[in-house]
Amino acid sequence: MIPKYRIRCVSGGEIIPDMTALSCPSSHNSLLRTEYSSRKLQLAPFRGIFRYLCWLPVTMPLLPSGGPVTFTSAALSQELGLSKIFISFSGYCPEREASLTTGSFKELEALPTLQRLWELGKKIPVIASAGNTSRAFAGLSAQYKKPVVVVVPRDAVSRLWTTTPAHDVFLVAVDGDYSDAIAVSNELSVVPGCVPEGGAKNVARRDGMGTVMLDAAVTLGRIPDHYFQAVGSGTGAIAAWEAALRLIGDGRYGTTLPHLHLAQNKPFTPMVSAWQHQRRTIDPDIDMPDRSNAIQAVMSPVLTNRNPPYGIAGGLFDALQATDGHMYAVSNEEGRKAATLIEETLGIDPDPAAAVATAALIRAVETGTVSPGDTILLNITGGGYKRIREDFTLFPIETSAIMTAQESCDNIRAKLKNWIAHYG
Repeated sequence: MIPKYRIRCVSGGEIIPDMTALSCPSSHNSLLRTEYSSRKLQLAPFRGIFRYLCWLPVTMPLLPSGGPVTFTSAALSQELGLSKIFISFSGYCPEREASLTTGSFKELEALPTLQRLWELGKKIPVIASAGNTSRAFAGLSAQYKKPVVVVVPRDAVSRLWTTTPAHDVFLVAVDGDYSDAIAVSNELSVVPGCVPEGGAKNVARRDGMGTVMLDAAVTLGRIPDHYFQAVGSGTGAIAAWEAALRLIGDGRYGTTLPHLHLAQNKPFTPMVSAWQHQRRTIDPDIDMPDRSNAIQAVMSPVLTNRNPPYGIAGGLFDALQATDGHMYAVSNEEGRKAATLIEETLGIDPDPAAAVATAALIRAVETGTVSPGDTILLNITGGGYKRIREDFTLFPIETSAIMTAQESCDNIRAKLKNWIAHYG
């Protein structure tokens, strides 16, 4: 029987026999990438993300589930002077058939990740997040009754809620930032029964986010000329690039990669700085000066990853090079103006990160980086929070443990072991 997919190291090219691997066993500084036995995109008879099951690394779908929706807006087209602008929205707006009740495209990552880990041995993922990713995993945990461990900065706890009571979430709050949460999650992932979710190194996470590009190509009948998104780690942009490569291999959607237009939120813009100097490596002293204060000053905290997969083989630097891409440093003022534009033209209150992406598009139009007749995909990566609050009761997630970034994880690991024992 031909396997549905295999995993290959981007740098060395070798096939990885361990399907749970997050990095190359030959020690290449490289992402791993899925290769599917089906070269053609075959649409499955499901709604949402699992319509694209043939290019997701799972055998069965989690149902019911939402997914990205692709549509046009005459009002936004008129405001920007673009005749072929398409919006991909991953959030909540029933009128647009958008049903992600956590309000974020992080659900697209979480769905195949949870299902794949369950298929590979019922492992419990440990997730580090600045807010949106943890809310997505917690929301799906509540919906599907699957246990997850979530680690977030303490000031992100207020952004965590579910629309169904979450009884299967072990939540750790860390007095620190996103990178501190990642460090603690690494300490907890060694507890028996747990595995590190993997972030950008997780092939299920990237392929789930890649359905944004797949849905757009199916809707448009082609790969777009330009793709706009705000980035913290850049995982979604890498996923868009990989999905476009698969679509080119299909042969029905075009032969040209989309130009990636990626935005970060000033004053925290390490990848913008490194890319402007064509450096594969981020230099903290040059690219992240006064990073603690910079992180506190942005309008979109989810865009503040201090250790993004930028220089790794198959990472964001390679994606930008391959697509002749652009990066933008967007101010809070630009972001707020863009948020108002989205709400007025689309009727959706956007996630701050989506507002940053829209601001980058506005600047690209003003500078002539894109032309009025180009086919453009704007990824509105989240939103609809006002409507979610109208349509649902929001349940806060109980914190299981609170710790400082410098504190030993021994006590929390012991508590986590007892919690896991509930699941056998």
